[in-house]
Amino acid sequence: SLNKTKEVLNRTRAAGIPLDAQWNDIDYMQHNNDFTYDKVAFRGLPEFVNSLHKEGLHYIVMLDPGISGSETPGSYPPYDEGLKEGIFVKDPKEDKPFITKVWNDKSTVFPDFFHPKASSYWVKQIRQLHETFAFDGLWIDMNDPSTFWDGGQYGCAPNPLDNPPYLPGVNGGKLYSRTLCMSARHHNHSHYNVHNIFASQEAVLTTQALLDVRKKRPFVISRSSYPGHGHFTGVWTGDVFSTWDDMAHSISDILSFSLFGIPMVGADICGFNGNTTAALCKRWSQLGAFYPFSRNHNTDNGIDQDPVALGPDVVEAAQKALLVRYSLLPYLYTLFWHAHAEGDTVARPLFFEFPKDDKTYPLHAEFLWGSALLIAPILSEEKTYATAYLPAGRWYDFYTFRPINSKGSTYLLPKQSDSIPLLLSGGNVVPTQQPNTTTTLSRENPMGLLVALCSFGKARGDLYWDDGDSLDHEEGVYNLVTFAAAKGQLISSVQQWKYVTNLRLTEVKVMGVDQPVTNVTIDGSPAHFSYKADVKLLNVTSLSVDLSKPFTLSWS
Repeated sequence: SLNKTKEVLNRTRAAGIPLDAQWNDIDYMQHNNDFTYDKVAFRGLPEFVNSLHKEGLHYIVMLDPGISGSETPGSYPPYDEGLKEGIFVKDPKEDKPFITKVWNDKSTVFPDFFHPKASSYWVKQIRQLHETFAFDGLWIDMNDPSTFWDGGQYGCAPNPLDNPPYLPGVNGGKLYSRTLCMSARHHNHSHYNVHNIFASQEAVLTTQALLDVRKKRPFVISRSSYPGHGHFTGVWTGDVFSTWDDMAHSISDILSFSLFGIPMVGADICGFNGNTTAALCKRWSQLGAFYPFSRNHNTDNGIDQDPVALGPDVVEAAQKALLVRYSLLPYLYTLFWHAHAEGDTVARPLFFEFPKDDKTYPLHAEFLWGSALLIAPILSEEKTYATAYLPAGRWYDFYTFRPINSKGSTYLLPKQSDSIPLLLSGGNVVPTQQPNTTTTLSRENPMGLLVALCSFGKARGDLYWDDGDSLDHEEGVYNLVTFAAAKGQLISSVQQWKYVTNLRLTEVKVMGVDQPVTNVTIDGSPAHFSYKADVKLLNVTSLSVDLSKPFTLSWS
């Protein structure tokens, strides 16, 4: 209900846990019908969404591809209009929609997203829903397509498409297990020919619809996918179980999707199926804060698993991990820009950065954000320590900045009860920002730089920045600044500055400064600093550097 949604949202925010988007599953719908909302259980939903926007938050809802096929004629426009336009997937033999069953009360039909009129139909339905309550993104599920029946109500009539001479090892032992008959008809195609790309075609049309309706960047998360899908939407890994094994396996899932060209990916934090535990959710909240797509979501018949519901240990772990994530949003955003512009990965396996080190090839319990940040989560209940293989080079503990000069070995990392082990790779410059509990508020805060010098005293990095929501970046309205450190200097270079903003750099931490520092200047003027000899850290503070202009930070 909306009251329950508000309860969970309010206690999460009251606990100081960063949160940017409130999500609702199909519970918000009337009778589980797309493009409706329950005016009893979710009474006041439009006003609630408006209140979220005033607080700088966002709202995202579930949208299934299946349309109810059993409503009274004239009472449910999504069905009436689709029937009139002839855009539903058709029965193999008769000129009528293919009838199956998903969440709707009696029966379900599926739009044929390959039909020439499907795009205008989909845009119209999404626009009308958006005019009812102004959601910010859509979550498309059951788009494999998945059904509760094997084909239609009575299965599928014998035919070569549904009963091919060779059958791969598919779930249920038949091609139409829990999905449409392969002989169902699309526009100029059988379902057999388009089954694997059905979800991606829905994703394309949903993305285009949001562009048309909101006139802003679309945000769509999909369950099913296909190569090329990542250009349009992200994915979550489906209905994982609340187990330690599934949490550990989620890392491999996310890295695999990254290699498939889908950088916006995450698993349901704390698991979906079954009941989680406080110990599991604590560690999963830490790991999940470093999924590119980070969201806690569970089944409606499980216990509440938001951090507050599971107790202070989970609250503290989630809050700390997410505040680190929010402090690194400038870096994460820059990684996503590289993914968008160059097809790069965001979360990546270590062998991407160290291809000549064959010890990195089998690693699946640690991963990187870009080239700079190594995440080494604790993945079992009995452990309070994490181990991590560190390829040869200089690494730094993210929390203490203590250097580790690795020759390519596995290290026992410092005990972390309420924080996730993180390391910085030498040779990188990482942009940061003082965190707040929403990106809206965080964006107003001062910036910082983490300069992790390699053993040769060098480091490089960059910062991409724009307004975060509009399409102006397509016209070049964005900022791009590069950073290079060497020989006791950090130099910035402004590659582009067309987005008007007052980004100020207030702090620079330089790791791996081997000799004591007695003098620091910024563009020739003295700067306030401290030097910790035990960890070889130079911390330059009280700066007020305009990032739209090149600067040189020098130390000696």
